[in-house]
Amino acid sequence: MSDGAEQEQNLIQRIINWRVGAAMEPQPPNETVMKLQQPLVDLVEKYYFRVEVDGWERVPDRTCLVIGVHSGGALTMDAWSLVNAWQKHFEGKRFLHGTAHDVLMAAPGLGDYFRAVGVIAANRTSVGAALARGEDVVVWPGGEVDAMRSWRKRDVATLGGRKGFVRQAIRSGVPILPVATVGGHDTVFVLSEGKWLANALDKVTGLKKTLRGANLPIIAGFPFPIAIEVLPAHVPLPAKIRTELLDPIEVDDDPDRADDDAYVQKIYDQVAADIQAGMDRLAAKRTLPVLG
Repeated sequence: MSDGAEQEQNLIQRIINWRVGAAMEPQPPNETVMKLQQPLVDLVEKYYFRVEVDGWERVPDRTCLVIGVHSGGALTMDAWSLVNAWQKHFEGKRFLHGTAHDVLMAAPGLGDYFRAVGVIAANRTSVGAALARGEDVVVWPGGEVDAMRSWRKRDVATLGGRKGFVRQAIRSGVPILPVATVGGHDTVFVLSEGKWLANALDKVTGLKKTLRGANLPIIAGFPFPIAIEVLPAHVPLPAKIRTELLDPIEVDDDPDRADDDAYVQKIYDQVAADIQAGMDRLAAKRTLPVLG
């Protein structure tokens, strides 16, 4: 990598770090933005995505860490629909913070919007602070590996082997609420996860370090028949999104358990298995791709 390219990468990285740092600061949702967007969000979710969310009776009466999968490239409509359904169901009495990748939180415009609607950075500092305030948080451990998995894996629960959420639940003393969902990955067709492309470009640009990801997905969608997606490069197709809140999993609140690898692995495996079983049930209801 040339000195000029390295300096440019370092500058981009400093900007990302600064904006993500700002995103970690506690900030209540912007009520004006929330109210202005709500009618449109409700309309889209009711008639365009035909969202179904079941299992509300399983939500614990106390603060919880919600764990799920999300799909659809850079626009994870299943994630947005879950958060919106939560806010509506609890009528604002319980707020569920969505979480997002550092790069998205740092993006001008998009990151500012995320903060305005209560999204926080998906890291220990932000998530721990929100849980400590008694606010629910949803985390998608699979991150970009999950959201940008190929279409043929659309019904596969992908947590990426990332077990930090288990340790977070232990440290915060909150139960884990697994969530299964299908349909989000029918809003765009991920033809390839693009690992080979990310690897090739990384040798020249150091792209992986800047984007903090290993994929450059190649998608087929609207309006571009073929595109490489890092930030949103498509309009979501009208897929039917089905979601189910599963039985909560209690964790040991002894802080030392967070360093017990065998215990952490056991909880991780249980969460992954429960989500996969839920996705299998929901996928069995699908009759047609996209239309559901």
